[in-house]
Amino acid sequence: MIKVELKDGSKIEVEEGKSILEVAKQISEGLARNSLAGRVDGEVKDLRTKLEKDCKLEILTFDDEDGKKAYWHTTSHIMAQAIKRLYGDSAKLAIGPSIATGFYYDFDVEKPFSEEDISKIEEEMKKIIKEDLQLTRYTLPRQEAINLMKERKEPYKVELIEDLPEGEEISFYDQGELKELCAGPHIMSTGGIKAFKL
Repeated sequence: MIKVELKDGSKIEVEEGKSILEVAKQISEGLARNSLAGRVDGEVKDLRTKLEKDCKLEILTFDDEDGKKAYWHTTSHIMAQAIKRLYGDSAKLAIGPSIATGFYYDFDVEKPFSEEDISKIEEEMKKIIKEDLQLTRYTLPRQEAINLMKERKEPYKVELIEDLPEGEEISFYDQGELKELCAGPHIMSTGGIKAFKL
């Protein structure tokens, strides 16, 4: 068992290896439903992160800045997936973070997106949200990561990996057919996105 100190200073005991989401459920089902990420000893982590030692834990919701960021970051991945579905290899992925007022994603495309394109992208995003795809995090060694992004014809991702310092952890998130180079954190599934507007 490990000791977990919560935001209000209270302490609970949980089994070692429990995920942040499982701890949120242990506290309350309502909290688990609204949780988007966690802060473990000051570091923002996915709800899928397993707790291995005594720590301080804050469960983050949309009311928390870092909870919003996880939500918006996942929304940017949904947009990337929608654009890849609609435009295939003619759309190259660059970066897609959360920002102070929402999210964005940089794409290299043959011509700028029109209003009509934006409506199509929104419709495809809604489909992806309905599919409730799980986001799965994993890491790869540098050369495997480079090879994966070369296979997927994503030159900007290859550049990003090559620019990472030697020994840096290289993490990806799978979301349906999308394989995205990303440090996270993300919410658990695409179905957790309740509203967005491009």
